[in-house]
Amino acid sequence: MRKLDTKSRALIIRLLVEGNSIRATSRIADVSKNTVTKLLEDAGKACAAYHDENVKGVEAKHVQADEIWSFCYAKAKNVETAKAAPSDAGDIWTWTAMDRDSKLMISYTIGDRSGATAREFMFDLAARVANRIQLTTDGHGAYLKAVTDAFSGDVDYAMLIKYYGNPTGTKGHERKYSPAECTGATKEAIFGNPIMEDVGTSHIERQNLTMRMGMRRFTRLTNAFSKKAENHAYAVALHFMHYNFVRTHKTLRMTPAMAAGLVDTPWEVEDIVALVEKAEDAAPKKRGPYKKKDISK
Repeated sequence: MRKLDTKSRALIIRLLVEGNSIRATSRIADVSKNTVTKLLEDAGKACAAYHDENVKGVEAKHVQADEIWSFCYAKAKNVETAKAAPSDAGDIWTWTAMDRDSKLMISYTIGDRSGATAREFMFDLAARVANRIQLTTDGHGAYLKAVTDAFSGDVDYAMLIKYYGNPTGTKGHERKYSPAECTGATKEAIFGNPIMEDVGTSHIERQNLTMRMGMRRFTRLTNAFSKKAENHAYAVALHFMHYNFVRTHKTLRMTPAMAAGLVDTPWEVEDIVALVEKAEDAAPKKRGPYKKKDISK
């Protein structure tokens, strides 16, 4: 099987992180759809492993957390009627925690919206920060016990609870596709000593837009949604690797990883390709089929 060179791999990754679909990427890069999918899987695994190993000891002051919805194969309400739906079909939630100041995506977890996933997410966040932080989340009830268990009280925690009314717009299609109107919000200190003026989720909510623009499978009202939960996770890992280490933030004029002190210089997409190639070199080589030696001759 022909192996893609570094330049071709870098082109495919650039296309993926800029919001192109698998099929559009295959057409532009002049490779097969399976080739793009295979590289996405390999890059996602390498990026997830690098994030787990190196995004640690982050010195942050204000961390904002949120969840963003997507789905795999079919929306939860349509799974029962979908043909040949896999076991992991349905709604998928991506939980994210970002340092407000450096814009670094410290932690992310993919799963459902249950207390178990919230607990896994918060324990991962607590393990990656080096100091006491002020944490802000929305009013989702699963955060309460998760934050308590993960930080053992060593956190200044507050919730920003928003209230919503009817969707905006007057016509039928406007009411169907328009977001609900926010009618008010309250800040509630949960425990610790959070500074109420710093309580907010605007930065992490803006990050949700970046995710929907940067990953085609998050774009609403398209047929580019994830067909496999594993590939969904790989796409998220690749996106955040590029966001943290490669993409220069406009207001910071550096990458979030540089602002957080994790690296000294910005990465190139070729550095992500190098991670993939390093993982390939470290993987055990596949042996061919065993052929029994004919000793009768």
